[in-house]
Amino acid sequence: LLSERFGRGSRTVDLELEAQIELLRETKRRYEGILQLARGMTAHLYSLVQTQHALGDAFADLSQKSPELQEEFGYNAETQKLLCRNGETLLGAVNFFVSSINTLVNKTMEDTLMTVKQYETARLEYDAYRTDLEELSLAPRDASSLCRLDSAQSHFQSHKDKYERLRADVAIKLKFLEENKVKVMHKQLLLFHNAISAYFAGNQQQLEQSLRQFNIKLRPPGAEKPSWLEEQ
Repeated sequence: LLSERFGRGSRTVDLELEAQIELLRETKRRYEGILQLARGMTAHLYSLVQTQHALGDAFADLSQKSPELQEEFGYNAETQKLLCRNGETLLGAVNFFVSSINTLVNKTMEDTLMTVKQYETARLEYDAYRTDLEELSLAPRDASSLCRLDSAQSHFQSHKDKYERLRADVAIKLKFLEENKVKVMHKQLLLFHNAISAYFAGNQQQLEQSLRQFNIKLRPPGAEKPSWLEEQ
């Protein structure tokens, strides 16, 4: 490694594969940014829903205690309850989005990058033994040097096979990762768009339909379950 960095050793380079690896690392960084922002949105939405719930209860209480404003407080209480319900449904969608992106970034992509690290280590070892073999091949031949040459040839071949095997593994994993990423993100981006659009349009039916479309279970009204943040 030091020889390579000081320009004294040659490095085996697979330009196409290394470009794909760098693209994966950049994609992972960008998706981590999306994940962080989506988690922030989940926290803000949760706080908003909790506030709407409390405000609805306060309006309902005042509706009972203020006969002169009973109707006004009453319909404001109902509005906040509806917004609260829609907010909880949207939280279900965003929470599912966060969970899926988290799996893609921190499990699927990370698994591929672990194989990449093994490949990069194997490449370094292969080049080290290749350099040894090249140097011994140029040295004067005697019984001792021929013995070292045979040993170097054996080590070189072993690490060459390991390097080529891991290079093939990385190429296959990158191919499958790309296919999986497109499939997952197509589904998640469609869900996110539909749920956000329906929520801000005030379309409760379309919002709930979006979750059913992706088999996300809705929280039953009045069910005593952990909050969305606690589940996270």
